[in-house]
Amino acid sequence: MDPCPFVRIVISNLALKLNSSNQEFSKIPSLVNSCYCKIKLNKGILSTHLSAVPLILQETSAIESKINGCFTFKKLELEKLVEKVCSKGQSFSLKIEVFAGKKGCGFKGGKLLGSVLIGLDLKGYVESGCNSRVVMQNGWMGVGKTGNLVKKCEVKYAELHLNVKAEHDPRFVFQFDGEPECSPQVFQVNGNVKQPVFSCKFGFRNSGDRNLRSRGLIFWNRSSLSEPSSCLAAFKSGNEKLIQERKGWSITIHDLCGSPVAAASMVTPFVPSQGTDRVSRSNPGAWLILRPDQGTWNPWGRLEAWREGSWGDQLGYRFELIPDGSIHTINLANSSISAKNGGKLSIDITAGSTPLTSPSSSFDLGSGSGSGSDLGSGSWAQLLYRGFVMSSTVEGDGKCSKPEVEVGVHHVACTEDAAMFVALAAAMDLSIDASKPFSQKLRKELRQMDNE
Repeated sequence: MDPCPFVRIVISNLALKLNSSNQEFSKIPSLVNSCYCKIKLNKGILSTHLSAVPLILQETSAIESKINGCFTFKKLELEKLVEKVCSKGQSFSLKIEVFAGKKGCGFKGGKLLGSVLIGLDLKGYVESGCNSRVVMQNGWMGVGKTGNLVKKCEVKYAELHLNVKAEHDPRFVFQFDGEPECSPQVFQVNGNVKQPVFSCKFGFRNSGDRNLRSRGLIFWNRSSLSEPSSCLAAFKSGNEKLIQERKGWSITIHDLCGSPVAAASMVTPFVPSQGTDRVSRSNPGAWLILRPDQGTWNPWGRLEAWREGSWGDQLGYRFELIPDGSIHTINLANSSISAKNGGKLSIDITAGSTPLTSPSSSFDLGSGSGSGSDLGSGSWAQLLYRGFVMSSTVEGDGKCSKPEVEVGVHHVACTEDAAMFVALAAAMDLSIDASKPFSQKLRKELRQMDNE
């Protein structure tokens, strides 16, 4: 099947410059040293993006290459939206409101400095076929109607640097036909056409593997395709007390011929922190994402998950790539989603970029090295993964979940490539249940006879 045509509007390279003499900069209070913006498309037609904005204090300062926000449409959805907006005699615009706030206040406070309004010719882009990349704005723009905070500091006006582009972004779309723990089929979707491509098998590891831990140094062992969970050997404490834990889950992805093409295996149990009923960030559960290689399983990535927030209402996660033949990892995603309402795991990498500032996702390649590695592995990852990589929907606690997975066509060269992202999506979805408070009972599909 052909990939689905997608279009995305990318906002990047934001920077704020207060036009004044060097002497006047010394009068700027610490409030202005922490700036952020709200990015809206046509008065909030889609969700608002929030992003930090660096302050440029010198004319010679370089503009940081960074994705600050992204609006994504299926091509058909964009065509219908353009038709609807234009039929009302309206046009598309992007509004960026700039705020100054105290350090540590995050995106919840701050004072409005001003805003920028950018017209977007999406009608012309749709009429051209949406098959190219078009830069709609690049450079500095004056920030209109500066607030009292800037005026009080005798700063004449401010400018915002930004880059806005629309680009063609074809993706493969896969959808689970049921919850991952129910061993569903997975369909490739293109418009109204659905074609089965994978099947899933959820299960538990053999009892002999249940006490495996993945703390400390990790050794990757070859194993048969029939036992993906045994590829990891790790240290185990002989005097460790038996505690309540969720462990041994695995899900194997098979192609239409029944051959295993990817797997996700829980290699670190989800265990409540001492004195609580929650899995914490300091002791997360972990999954190994595996790929087949000449009759053996090799690790491709590692997903860690935990609960965070005052009420444990956020699912924190971190995903790392594991380069071939290395115990070092490369951090690609490190963020959180609402455990109650769900959200989306998303990995989006642009060459030369730094962490994506989205409420639902981030990646960490700005330093050029990954966790545990000092060998320029960030550059390695950017050569392998550029642009949009993947996204996967996750439903909240107690909701029926049928994950939908989108994968950029540039990252799928064979069936196994797509299957690995499907396995990652399944592990992310199952982590909602694995990390839920231990005072709550799991559904029967997720319980072993001697556990829970």
